[in-house]
Amino acid sequence: MKRFAFRLDAGLEIGLGHLMRSLTLADELARQGHACHFIMREGLGYTGRHVLQRGHSLHGLPVAKITEYGAHPAAPPHASWLGAGWQADAQATAKILAGIRPEWLVLDHYALDAEWEKLALPVGAKLLVIDDLADRPHISDVLLDQNLGRKAADYGARVPEACALLIGPEYALLRPAFSQLRAVSLARRSPPKLAHILVTMGGVDKDDITSGVLEVLAKAALPKGAHITVVMGAQAPALAAVRQRAAGMAVPTRVLVNIDNMAEVMASADLAIGAAGSTSWERCCLGLPTLMLTLADNQAPLAEALAIGKAAINVADVRSPSWQAALTRALGALEVNTLLQLSSNARTITNGKGSAACVQVLEREQR
Repeated sequence: MKRFAFRLDAGLEIGLGHLMRSLTLADELARQGHACHFIMREGLGYTGRHVLQRGHSLHGLPVAKITEYGAHPAAPPHASWLGAGWQADAQATAKILAGIRPEWLVLDHYALDAEWEKLALPVGAKLLVIDDLADRPHISDVLLDQNLGRKAADYGARVPEACALLIGPEYALLRPAFSQLRAVSLARRSPPKLAHILVTMGGVDKDDITSGVLEVLAKAALPKGAHITVVMGAQAPALAAVRQRAAGMAVPTRVLVNIDNMAEVMASADLAIGAAGSTSWERCCLGLPTLMLTLADNQAPLAEALAIGKAAINVADVRSPSWQAALTRALGALEVNTLLQLSSNARTITNGKGSAACVQVLEREQR
């Protein structure tokens, strides 16, 4: 048995994406007999319940007294996401790691880079970095970037020469349920239809884009018998507002909260309207046609890459005042052939077995 420590954060600003993909990797490691410990900062709007519910250990970093990032040779673009001074964070993390004594540290945090890693990484431990941005240096032994269109050369000068690079959606960290339901999901899409619409704008959706999507759907000419499913996290600030809007929809609309059967829900959907985040890989695995909305700058490259490959339709950036009009047009232009093409192209992106592939690499690197 090996010990793996995960350093990441989740909350209103960061969202839940980093946590959920790291939990997926931790679950796979646990199935192989390894122990997983999560180190997360308190006070960012997340309690850590997902970690404990999945049977992993949770170590909380206290609310920071000083939230400025501090002096740094070249602070990462997302430095503000840390909510603390980077040196103090590294020292506090190192203290926790000394008690865990992990063989591996897994880092999934846009605000941390090689300077933090040099202070926090225990002597003798290996480092896996999960990244999407290729915008800062690391001292990683393994780096995973699951983005479509990413190239190993993007990290050429940012990681050690010996670093193993796991690049592309074949390493997308998906729970086993997605690969298990893949065949069923793909089979039910021939011929495609448009009855069940799934809305997923992330677990937090701090700007309540979900209500805006429902407003568009309320005015759309949906087929007879259509119904809508909305999936949100319990800590989404607009959850009550979304529930109220859903109750007033002419089309049957249910709101599901903190579900653990997302693969099943996606497999039963005919169309998704969703954020261009890590959930994109789940939709691709199941061949679910998607109208994508970009919520943040870091989602734009993913949305563009999927659109170029005709694996999803890149509708709009929600920071544009015309995004609802764009979504209305995209819905109105959907045809059977479009749904078929989207599903056929999306399913080629990933088979959903990236977590197992990643664990195999980690076990090989440990020898």
